[in-house]
Amino acid sequence: MKPYARNVGTSTHRDDFTGENGMNLADFVCFEASVCKLKVAERNAVIAELVDALHKAGRLGKDDKDKITRAIIRRENEASTGLGKAVAVPHVKHAAVKRPVAAVGLSSEGINFKALDEQPVYSVILLISPADDPESHLKAMECVFGHLQKEKFRSFLRQAGTNAEIEDLLREADENPEL
Repeated sequence: MKPYARNVGTSTHRDDFTGENGMNLADFVCFEASVCKLKVAERNAVIAELVDALHKAGRLGKDDKDKITRAIIRRENEASTGLGKAVAVPHVKHAAVKRPVAAVGLSSEGINFKALDEQPVYSVILLISPADDPESHLKAMECVFGHLQKEKFRSFLRQAGTNAEIEDLLREADENPEL
């Protein structure tokens, strides 16, 4: 068992945002869409795989998957979301969602996201936020970035071997600001 693993509830959606900035990871990360072993290693294919996982989890409308994938790739082509330190946060604001939703993907091979440090990315958090609610987008981004700047969190995320371990880590990180 990983140091962060524990038994937790399985609720993936709450109507109240209670994190420090008003939002927790568990408020918007769709754990059913986690991909602990991405099948692809090319940036655009990774984005498509994570959007597809959100679609299969019922978080996107039937006709929205391709539109959202194209919008995220278009956004990524404008400026890389590879932040360095082996993480990327591809994101877009889109009318297809009513509240922020995210999927986590992990790669053992590494992905060329044209990251700032020119190193491969191993952990991806893909975020889609409502186009008409920039405040919720900023809160979700702040939550994600707040966790990703912590070396311990990044390390544990990269080590997660199952979707359950990803969920355990994210829930633990919500409760423990030191993680």
